[in-house]
Amino acid sequence: MFRILYPKLSYELTGLCFKVHNNLGRFCSERQYADALEVVLKEKQITYQREFELNIEGIKGNRVDFLINGQIVVDLKAKKFITKEDYYQMQRYLQCGKLELGLIVNFRNVYLKPKRILNTKIYSNNSDA
Repeated sequence: MFRILYPKLSYELTGLCFKVHNNLGRFCSERQYADALEVVLKEKQITYQREFELNIEGIKGNRVDFLINGQIVVDLKAKKFITKEDYYQMQRYLQCGKLELGLIVNFRNVYLKPKRILNTKIYSNNSDA
């Protein structure tokens, strides 16, 4: 049986990203989107860590845009399209942090389409998750 991970929180995060996209449009920088998202996260009193560094066995270099409630990694983008490398980057974040769910949000699109990414290491070993 399949289950949706953190449905309420991820739905709320997606709504906040839509709010930021509607307010700023599609031609700002990643930093501007991150600043705006941080403002709405504070307004909603959602616990987060910005530019959080995930370390695995002392190896540094995996800095995520946002870690929400210690559960969901949010990676913000402002480019023409999401690439395989962005997907692989999110997989690395999830595996380093031993987390289940990540969101890649590309604000450059005309229509915002957040991508939910599952940690493949966890779900390839668990067929009923």
